[in-house]
Amino acid sequence: MEVKTSLLDNMIGVGDMVLLEPLSEDSFLENLQKRFDHNEIYTYIGSVVISMNPYRSLPIFTPDKVEEYRNRNFYELSPHIYALADEAYRSLRDQDKDQCILITGESGAGKTEASKLVMSYVAAVCGKGQEVNKVKEQLLQSNPVLEAFGNAKTVRNDNSSRFGKYMDIEFDFKGDPLGGVISNYLLEKSRVVKQPRGERNFHVFYQLLSGASDDTLRKLKLDRDFSKYNYLSLDSAAVNGLDDAANFRTVRNAMQIVGFMEDEVQSVLELVAAVLKLGNIEFKPESRCNGTDESRIKDKNDLKEMCELLGIEQSVLERAFSYRTVEAKMEKVSTTLNVAQAYYARDALAKNLYSRLFSWLVTRINESIKAQTKTRHKVMGVLDIYGFEIFEDNSFEQFIINYCNEKLQQIFIELTLREEQEEYVREGIEWTNIEYFNNAIICDLIENNQNGILAMLDEECLRPGTVTDETFLDKLNTVCAEHQHFESRLSKNSKFLTDHSLPHNCFRIQHYAGKVLYRVEGFVDKNNDLLYRDLSQAMYKANHSLIKQLFPEGNPAKVNLKRPPTAGFQFRASVGTLMKNLQTKNPNYIRCIKPNDKKASHIFTDSLVRHQVRYLGLMENVRVRRAGYAFRQAYEPCLERYKMLCKRTWPHWRGPAREGVEVLMTDLQVPAEEFSYGRSKIFIRNPRTLFFLEERRRQCLEDLATLIQKIYRGWKCRTQFLLLKKSQVTVAAWYRRYAQQKKYKRIKSATTVVQSYTRGWQARKLLRELKYQKRCEEAVTTIAAFWHGTQARTELRRLKQEAKNKHAVTVIWAFWQGTKARRELRRLKEEARRKHAVAVIWAYWQGLKVRREYRKFFRANAGKKIYDFTIQRIIQKYFLNLKSTMPSMSPIDKNWPTRPYLFLDGVHTDLRRIFHLWRCKKYRSQFTEEKKAVYEEKLEASEIFKDKKALYPSSVSQPFKGDYLEISKNPKYQKLNSAVDEKVLLADVVNKINRANGKGTARIFLLTKKSVVLADQKTGQVKASVPLPDLSSVSVSTQTDGFFALRLKEGSASAVKGDFLLSSEHLIEIITKLHRVGATTADMEQLNVDISDEFLVQFKQDKVCVKFIQGVPKNGNSVSCKRKNNRLLEVSVPTTP
Repeated sequence: MEVKTSLLDNMIGVGDMVLLEPLSEDSFLENLQKRFDHNEIYTYIGSVVISMNPYRSLPIFTPDKVEEYRNRNFYELSPHIYALADEAYRSLRDQDKDQCILITGESGAGKTEASKLVMSYVAAVCGKGQEVNKVKEQLLQSNPVLEAFGNAKTVRNDNSSRFGKYMDIEFDFKGDPLGGVISNYLLEKSRVVKQPRGERNFHVFYQLLSGASDDTLRKLKLDRDFSKYNYLSLDSAAVNGLDDAANFRTVRNAMQIVGFMEDEVQSVLELVAAVLKLGNIEFKPESRCNGTDESRIKDKNDLKEMCELLGIEQSVLERAFSYRTVEAKMEKVSTTLNVAQAYYARDALAKNLYSRLFSWLVTRINESIKAQTKTRHKVMGVLDIYGFEIFEDNSFEQFIINYCNEKLQQIFIELTLREEQEEYVREGIEWTNIEYFNNAIICDLIENNQNGILAMLDEECLRPGTVTDETFLDKLNTVCAEHQHFESRLSKNSKFLTDHSLPHNCFRIQHYAGKVLYRVEGFVDKNNDLLYRDLSQAMYKANHSLIKQLFPEGNPAKVNLKRPPTAGFQFRASVGTLMKNLQTKNPNYIRCIKPNDKKASHIFTDSLVRHQVRYLGLMENVRVRRAGYAFRQAYEPCLERYKMLCKRTWPHWRGPAREGVEVLMTDLQVPAEEFSYGRSKIFIRNPRTLFFLEERRRQCLEDLATLIQKIYRGWKCRTQFLLLKKSQVTVAAWYRRYAQQKKYKRIKSATTVVQSYTRGWQARKLLRELKYQKRCEEAVTTIAAFWHGTQARTELRRLKQEAKNKHAVTVIWAFWQGTKARRELRRLKEEARRKHAVAVIWAYWQGLKVRREYRKFFRANAGKKIYDFTIQRIIQKYFLNLKSTMPSMSPIDKNWPTRPYLFLDGVHTDLRRIFHLWRCKKYRSQFTEEKKAVYEEKLEASEIFKDKKALYPSSVSQPFKGDYLEISKNPKYQKLNSAVDEKVLLADVVNKINRANGKGTARIFLLTKKSVVLADQKTGQVKASVPLPDLSSVSVSTQTDGFFALRLKEGSASAVKGDFLLSSEHLIEIITKLHRVGATTADMEQLNVDISDEFLVQFKQDKVCVKFIQGVPKNGNSVSCKRKNNRLLEVSVPTTP
C-alpha cells in the first residue's frame, strides 16, 4: 500500500485554523504560539497562509524542500509558503488561470522576504534554458535594485519597504517566464528630507558613500563621512547585520544584469549625489529696501557642486530658490521667498527629484524585463504592500496606507466569499448566505467623489483663499459629523459626549481593524505636494541626460497652467486600477505577522500578535470559512486515508471512490447533518467530526501496527530457520569440494615436478648444441671480416698514392701557367703605356697647332662662347640621351633616367614632373565616360574610407559593378523593376539584421537617384521605400565587417519603423554611391558617414547600441551578431592577421 503524507499527520497544534476547536481569539493565539515555539512558522486558514517572522534562518527553504512541495496537493504536506506558490503556479500553467499573490502585514512582518521566497520557488520549478534562465535572473535581480532605492531602516525593521510593489510575472503556454511588469505605489519620499529618531534614510545613500571607490566619489564630489550631509541621520547610520559596501557592489552587479547601461548607472549615481548636496544648502534672511524679507544662500559651494553634477547654471537655480513666479492667464507675478519658504522649496525639490528618479528606475527595469513576444501571456501577480498602521502619531501617510488596506480587505472578503460560493455551486452543495462585516461603508467614507474625505481634501487644496489643516478639519466636521465611523472633538461635543482622548486637531475613523486617530497637521501640504514652477523650469534647463526626462513640465514650450493632480487623487486612481487588476485574477493570500518588537527569535508577544490578528481580520476569515463546511476533501484521498475503518473498504475498494466513502460513513454511523456529498468532494460541517475520524484512524493504525508486527516476527523467525538450514547444506557441499580440490592439487603438483625435471634436461641439451653452432658461425664471420678489411686497406693506399701523383702534376702545371700569364700581363701593360704616351703627346701637338692657327681669330669674349658652346653640346647630348632612355607610358611607372650633371638637377626634376603630367593626360584621354565615373567613385571612396576602415584596402582592386543582380534583364525581378520608376544605380542582396536575435534576413537593396528600396529576395515584393532626403546619416564600424546602419531623420514619415541595420559584401560601393547621390541632389543635404565601433540605432521606440568587438566568432571566420540585452547588439569580427 502506498503511504501518503497529509496535513493532519504529525500535526503540532492545528495546521489549519478552520479545524480549530473551540474557536476563540485565545485559542487562535495559543495555537499560533504553540506552532511558533516548535519552529512551525506557517499555518493555514483554508487556502490562506499565515506567516510568522522567525527572525532567524530555518532549514525549511532548501532545494530539497522545493522538490518536496513540487507538484503536490495543497493539503498534502504540512503548511508552507511553497505549497501556496506551487498551487498558484500549477493553476496558472495547467488551468490557464491568471494568479495573484497578496502579501500583507505590518512593517517587519516579513512581507519582502515572503515575496522573494515566492519568486525564488517559481524560478526553481519552471523550465530551464539559456533565455529562460536569463529572464529569471533579471526578474530576481530587480529586487536588490528596488530595495536599495525604496527600502530603509526603521525602528521596526532593518530592511523596511517604504513603497508598495506589485509585479506581474508573464509566462508562456509551457509555464516558462517571459518577463514581467512592476508597479510601485506611494513611495515615502518625505523620508528623503527627514527621518524619525532611530531610523535611516533610504539604503542607497549609505551604500554609495560606503561602497563606491574613491575615484567614483571624487567624480561625484562626495565624502565618505555621513556627518557631512544634513539629510542623513547619524544616530542609526550603522546597522548590525547590514554591510552597505557589499550591498553596493550587489546593486551595481544587479543593475548590470537587469540591463542598465554604464552611462545610465552613472547618471543615477549623479542624481543621488545631487540629493545629498541639495540637503546641505542653507539659507539666511535678508531685508530688502521695501521692508520685505527674502532669503539668500549662506555657502554656495554645495550649490556649485550640485549644479556641476546636473549641468545647471548656478545663477538659474539660485534664483529659483529665492523667487517664485505665479502665472494666471496672461499675467505673471514674481514674489520673493523668505527663509522658511526657501527651505520648503529645497525639500520639495529633493523629494520630487528622488521620487521621480525611483519611478524612472521602475520604468527602466520594466523596459528590460518586459516580455518580447506579443502573444497572449499567462500572468502571476505578486503584491507586496504595507500593512495596516496604527502609530501614536498618525498623519497623511498612515491615512493613505490604511485606505489601501481597507480596499484590500474589501476585495479579500468579496473574493473569499465568491470562491466559497463557486465551490459550493460546482459541487452541488446548497449555498447559505454568510453574515460578515462589510467595510464598503468605510471605503465610501474615504473615497466618495462627493463627500468623501479624499474628495474634500482635494476640494480644500484647490479652493482659493486661506487654506489650512484647521479649515480642512472644520469641513470634515460639517460633512462627516453624522457618519457612524467618523469621530472628532467637535462632532462628539455636538452629540453631548465627552472624549478627552480626542484632541481638537484630530479626527478618528473606525476601520475594520480598529479605531485610528489621525492628526490633521500636514494633510494639506502633503496632499498638494507642490513643486514651484521656477524649480521645474530650472531642472529642465539642465544639460544632464536624465533630468529633462524627470521634469517634462519644466519645458517652456509646454507650459501648463492647470494645477497638477494631488497625491491623494493619484493614489486613489492607482488603488482603483490595482483593484480592477486583482479582480481579474485568482487570488492567493499570505498574511505576515510580527511576533515581537525586539526583532529577536523565540519571543512571542501575546498583545502584539493579538493586535495584528485583529486588524488583519484573521478571526473573521476563519468564521467566513467555517460558516458552511469546515473541511472538504476529494473522494479518492478521503477513501485512501480512512478505508481501514471499515471492513468492506479494507484493504481494497473495487468500486467508485464516492460509493466507498458512502459505505464508510454509513458503517461509522456519522450523523447525516454532519456531512454532505458533492460531485467530487465530501464536505464535513464540524471539525469534531474530522477529529473523530482521525482518532478512529489512529486507533486502527495502532491495531494494524500490532498485527503487522506479529506477522513480521513470525516471518522473520521462519526466514531465519530456513536460512540456517540452507547455510548448513551449503557449508557441507563447500567442504567436500574443498577436500577433493586439495587432493587434486597434491597429485597435480607431483606430476608438474617430474615434468619440469624432464623438460629441464632436454632444454639444457638443446642449449649446448645451439651454443656450439653459434660459435662456429661467429668464427667464420670474423675471419671473412678480417680478410675483407685487409683487401680494402690495400686498395685505399693505392688510390691515395694515385691521387697524390695527379695533384702534384696539377700544381706544377698551375704554377707554370701563372708564370706565363704574369709575363704576358707585364708585356701588355708596357705596350699600353707606350701607346697612351704617344696619344697624349699627339693630342698636345694637335692642340698647339690649332691654337696657333686660330689664335688670330679669337677675341676677348671667346671664352664665354666656348663655354656656351660646350653647355649647348652637353644639353643637346643630355636630351638625345633622355630620348633614348625614356620610361614607359604607364602612370604607375616610377622609373626615370639618372641625372648626368649636377647643374641639371632642377631641369631634370621639372622634366620628370612635366612628363608624368603629360603621360597621365594621355592615359585619361583614353577613358570612356563610364570608366571615368568608376574612377571618380573610387577616388571618393578613398576620401571617405582610406585609413578609417579596415575593409577598404581589399575593395580597391574590386571594380564597382553597380547592378549585381542584372535587374533589368533577369525575368525573376521583372515585377520589381516595373515598380521602380527611376534608373537603378545599384542592385545587390543585403542582410537585414533582426534586433530581437541578431540574425539576418536576405533583402534586395536598390538605390536610385531619389530613394532606397528594400524588397523580398524570393517574391520581389517591396518591403520598404525610403526617400533619400529622409536619410540623415550612415554609420559603419572601423573593422572588416560589412555592417552599416541607415539613420533616418526624426519626425520623417519613414522613421515610424525606425532605422535599418544592414550587412553587405559591397559595403564600400553602397556607401560611396549613397554619398555621391546625396552630393549631386539639390533638394537634400550631403549624407554624413559616421565611422565608429559603437553607435546607436533607433528601432521603433527603443534605442539599441551596436557594439563591434574583435574576437573569434562561433561560426569560424565570418562575422556574427548576437543580442546581449534589450539595449545592446554585439558584433564579433574576426581578428585580422
